Amino acid sequence: MTVKGRIVWISGPVVKAKGMARSQMYEMVEVGSEGLIGEIIRIEGDTAYIQVYEDTTGLRPGEEVVGTGKPLSVALGPGLLGSIYDGIQRPLSVIASKIGPFIRRGVKIDALPRNKKWHFKPLVRKGDKVGPGDILGVVPETELIEHKIMVPPNTPPGRLKEVASEGDYTITDPIAILEHDGVETPLTMVHYWPVRTPRPSRHRLHSKVPLITGTRIIDVLFPVVKGGTACIPGGFGTGKTVLLHQIASWSDANVVLYVGCGERGNEMTEILIKFPKLKDPYSGKPLLYRTIMIANTSNMPVAAREASIYTGVTMAEYYRDMGYDVLLVADSTSRWAEALREVSGRLEEMPAEEGYPSYLASKIAEFYERAGRVECLGRPERIGSVTVIGAVSPPGGDFTEPVTTHTLRFTKVFWGLDTALAYSRHYPAINWIISYSAYIDDVAEWWSKIDPDWREYREKALAILQKEDELKEIVRLLGPEALPPHEKLVMLTARMLREGYLQQDAFNPVDTYSTSQKQIKLLKLIMTFHEVAQRLLYEGVPFENISSLRLIFDIMRLKEQVTNEEVHVIDEWIERVKRLYRELKVKAVGVS
Repeated sequence: MTVKGRIVWISGPVVKAKGMARSQMYEMVEVGSEGLIGEIIRIEGDTAYIQVYEDTTGLRPGEEVVGTGKPLSVALGPGLLGSIYDGIQRPLSVIASKIGPFIRRGVKIDALPRNKKWHFKPLVRKGDKVGPGDILGVVPETELIEHKIMVPPNTPPGRLKEVASEGDYTITDPIAILEHDGVETPLTMVHYWPVRTPRPSRHRLHSKVPLITGTRIIDVLFPVVKGGTACIPGGFGTGKTVLLHQIASWSDANVVLYVGCGERGNEMTEILIKFPKLKDPYSGKPLLYRTIMIANTSNMPVAAREASIYTGVTMAEYYRDMGYDVLLVADSTSRWAEALREVSGRLEEMPAEEGYPSYLASKIAEFYERAGRVECLGRPERIGSVTVIGAVSPPGGDFTEPVTTHTLRFTKVFWGLDTALAYSRHYPAINWIISYSAYIDDVAEWWSKIDPDWREYREKALAILQKEDELKEIVRLLGPEALPPHEKLVMLTARMLREGYLQQDAFNPVDTYSTSQKQIKLLKLIMTFHEVAQRLLYEGVPFENISSLRLIFDIMRLKEQVTNEEVHVIDEWIERVKRLYRELKVKAVGVS
C-alpha cells in the first residue's frame, strides 16, 4: 500500500513529512509536485526525515510525499559500460541530448536504454536447475567485456521452464522463466539491487595478486592487491585527481568505475574529454569500453554525494560477480563526508570531531569493507574482486583531521601526497617516508616471478631514501662537503632514485605507463650502480671520479627513452654498469 504524507518542515536538502508511519528506513520517496527523489533517513512516530537528492528550492509545506515501497536501488544489466551517471544513476548523456545541458528537477529517465537490443547467447537449457548467481547466458556488451546474465542473488532456486533461443532482445524481454514451488518468475537481462546492501558472495578470499597501475612508486614500493583498499590523502594542488586518472587509465583491472564525488566540474569535464581518446594498454581498444563514470560535482545537490559512492560500489560488485577484477576510484571521500556533515547538521544531531557526525567512522568502514576478492555465487565457479581507492582532501593538508584518520583505520595502503614535493614539481607527489603498504608479504610471491630480487631491491632503495632524509639536515647546516664519501654516494643514489625512478611524467607517452618488467629493471639498474660505486669507493677510487660520470645522467633519462617493448635495452645498461668497476679501477678516470 502506498504511503502518502505531507511536508511540514524544510531545511536545505532535508525535509520532514507527517503521515509516514507505515514507511521504512531508507525507503525511496517522491517529494512535492515535481516528484523529487528522496530517501528516508530517520523515522519518529509518523514523522519521516527525508534527504532529497535534488534541489529543494521552491518546495513548500503541505506538498505531498509519496513512498515507493522500495529502497534506493540501481539498475544492473547490459549498457552500464561507457555511460556517465549522476549520483542516483540518471544517465547524464541522455539527459543532455533530450533536455539540455542542465538537469531539471524531477527528471526521471531510465538508467539503461529500454529499446536497445542486445545479442543474447544462452548457456543453459530448458529443465536445468539454477540458483542465485548462476549464469544464464552472455551478451557482448563492449569489445572488451562480455556481460554475463546472472540469476539475481535474491531469487529462490528453481527449474527453468523456458529459455530464450540465441538472438536479439531488449533488457526487459524475458530470456528465461524460472519455476519455484509452482510459481513462475520471468528473468530478464536487468535487475535492481539496493545500493546500501552489499551483494552476497560464497567466500571471501585472501588476495596475493597486485593491481598493476603502471606507476612505479605504487607498484614496486607501495603496492595494492586486487581486492584491496588504498587511500590518497593530500592537500590542494598535490595531484590527487591526476594520480587517480593515471590509476584508472592504466591499471590492469577488467572494469573501472570513476566516482567524482563533490569535486570541481572542470575535472570531470577533463575526464570526459580525455577518456574517449585513450586506448586500453592491454588490448588497444578504447578505454571507455571498460569504464563507468559517476559524476556528482560540487555544484550538484549535496545530498546526492552521499548516495554516489554506494551507487558506484554496487555496480562494481555486480561486475565482480561476473568474475571480473573491478577497480573503484572515489574522488574524493572528504566531499562525501562533508555531505554527511551537512545533512547531520540539518537533522540537529550531536556533532563529533570538527562537526562530523559521530557515525562517520562506521560509514567509512561500511564503504571500504565492500572491497575484497571473493568466490562468486552460482555456477560456473568464478573469482572476482573489487579494489577501492579513495582520495581524501584534508583541509590544509592536515592528515590528523577526522576523515583521514578514520580512513587510515580501514585501508591497508597509504599513499601520502606531499605539498613540498608537489611544489618542487615532483609528481606523483607520494611521500616515500610516510607512505606504507600492508600487502608487501602478499605480493612477494607474484613479484618474485618477475624478478627474484624484487624485495631486496625495494628494501635497499627505501633504506637509501630514508638515509637521505636523515642526512638532509646535516647538508643544510654544513653543506654536502661535510659528508664522508659513502654518505655522498647515498645522496647521489637517492637523487637517481628520485629523479630517474620515482618521478613519473603523466603526459610523456613513454613514461606515463611502465610495465612491471620495466619497473623492476630500472630499479635494478640504479641499485647495481650503487653497489658498483660502493665497491669502487672501498677500492680507493675518489668519489668525484664517480659523481662526474656522464653515465649517471644517462641512467636517469632512460625512463623516458626506453619503451615498454624495449626493456632488453636496460639489461645492456646493467652489464655496462658492471663493467664500470673494472674500467674505473684500472684507469682511475671517468668514462662517459
